[in-house]
Amino acid sequence: MNKGKLNYWIDFGLLISFLIVTLTGIIKFRGLGLYSVLGFSGISTWHDWSGIVMAVLVLVHLVLHWNWIVCETKNIFSKKEVCEEET
Repeated sequence: MNKGKLNYWIDFGLLISFLIVTLTGIIKFRGLGLYSVLGFSGISTWHDWSGIVMAVLVLVHLVLHWNWIVCETKNIFSKKEVCEEET
């Protein structure tokens, strides 16, 4: 699998897990009272597991882009461009 496709699937997984964490977090938020009204069982399990998946995917994303992060950090704190853009 090429790097572009790998990035796509990791980002897609991040999007899905983010949406699940956000939706279940809103439902669980006691201030809105949705949890008691909707009565979903297993919301906490979905919330917890999608949060774990999201954390793992964020770490993978950072590892895959580590050289770019280092390069951009050097460019920000340097008076001249140290690294070229990643293609």
